[in-house]
Amino acid sequence: MQPFVNCNTGSLAPYTTPLDASKVRHLYRRLGFSASVDVINQGVGQSANALVDTLVGQAVNAPVIPPPAWSEWTNANYPEDDDLRRQLRRAQREELYTAYGNALLNNNLRDRMSFFWSNHFVTEYGVYDCNSFLYEYVNCLQRNALGNFKTFVSEIGLTSAMLRYLDGAFNNRNRPNENYARELYELFTLGEGVGYTEEDIIEAARALTGYVNRGEVGCTKITFNPERHDTDPKTIMGQTGNWGYEDVIDILFDQRADQIAFYISKKLYMFFVHPDALAAEAQPIINGMAATFLANNFEIAPVLAELLKSEHFFDDTAIGVIIKSPLDLYLNFIKESNFAYTDGTVVNAIDAASMIGQEVFDPVDVAGWQRDRQWINTNYIIGRWLTMEVFLEQFFAANTEQFRQLGIAAAGAAESDPNVVARAIIDKFLPKGLLTDADYERAIVVFREPYEDNNIYETGSWNMMLEDTPSQVYLLLLHLVREPEFQLK
Repeated sequence: MQPFVNCNTGSLAPYTTPLDASKVRHLYRRLGFSASVDVINQGVGQSANALVDTLVGQAVNAPVIPPPAWSEWTNANYPEDDDLRRQLRRAQREELYTAYGNALLNNNLRDRMSFFWSNHFVTEYGVYDCNSFLYEYVNCLQRNALGNFKTFVSEIGLTSAMLRYLDGAFNNRNRPNENYARELYELFTLGEGVGYTEEDIIEAARALTGYVNRGEVGCTKITFNPERHDTDPKTIMGQTGNWGYEDVIDILFDQRADQIAFYISKKLYMFFVHPDALAAEAQPIINGMAATFLANNFEIAPVLAELLKSEHFFDDTAIGVIIKSPLDLYLNFIKESNFAYTDGTVVNAIDAASMIGQEVFDPVDVAGWQRDRQWINTNYIIGRWLTMEVFLEQFFAANTEQFRQLGIAAAGAAESDPNVVARAIIDKFLPKGLLTDADYERAIVVFREPYEDNNIYETGSWNMMLEDTPSQVYLLLLHLVREPEFQLK
């Protein structure tokens, strides 16, 4: 699969043509984890302006996951027995992952964004290894997902997960640790080598001292200890004073606002529109997003609303050019098929994603998953095929009739041409369909196979209510999940 070249010449001006099914599917695949046929049909004919405003409003007002009973536990709350302690910690993580997986499925843009930020403000659970820290971190992601970016930067840096992950918990006046200061500039706000110096990192690290925990580091909330803070003057980005944590954030946003706005807008563009942000066509869009970011005092929602309503976003060249992440692969299918699922299905999807390179809340390193072509290699593509086949087998074993209903939803209950039904299912799951007529023909042959020897097609007596039509849909889906086009969104 060759990388897509960004040839999108659409502007940031509003897209004014009433949305058709292809455009609505595109919107839901990018701002959430896709949608059912019924939801897509409700969007058809609406304006991008109205639908996006509705979805952004829902995202801003979506409730966060409520605190579990163990949300403030320390290691002292767990059983002394090693096996019991491990079992309880594992059960707690599964509880939170289940709640978060359901949030990804149900909250569209809000938790699409909270998960985006988990790959921006990266922590690795395997490093801090504490469930209460994980909940605090998830809560911060959800609350700030579409809020004020400056506030977000300030709050995320004081979560115990981040303080422990990037060694803030060991940053004291006698021995400053530069890890968080470096990533604050390099990964979280400015980009590598942009707008800061090594001296700025050293001085910022001194200003960030004091958030230490010399007791039970593993699972005791990390708070500020003024005795561990460096109170001597520091010079950061040309500003000298007795700076502390909030001063570092204020100086950064006061002195480097333009660079921050461009860097974050570029990352949002790559995530929502096209992985090639260096194309000449992308630059005016990213610059426009950055201007909106600045004009709205770093509020995230207005930037996203403008982008998702734009001609650029809805341009045909933007459709089907991003490779699905592992979670996209499974969660999109759950939403698009509208098959019945349980909490067990959600946990299975999260577990399967971890097997093919995307372990939730535990990215590969502080730079996070690089997405797109990172998801496709020899091992991962086979894993994508096999795990999708397992999900299909489980859905079919649980209820064959839902496969019939999928076909009816895609093509209509009255449709009696198997070729039309097969094409409708193909075009429902693949953002740009299959590449060639020969590819369609091969897929249609798979769909027709169960009745190919019965003369049913020749007599015109085939319809979606026949006994084996659920198997036809099942066989077609087994074929599609191995197609390159199925990997795209």
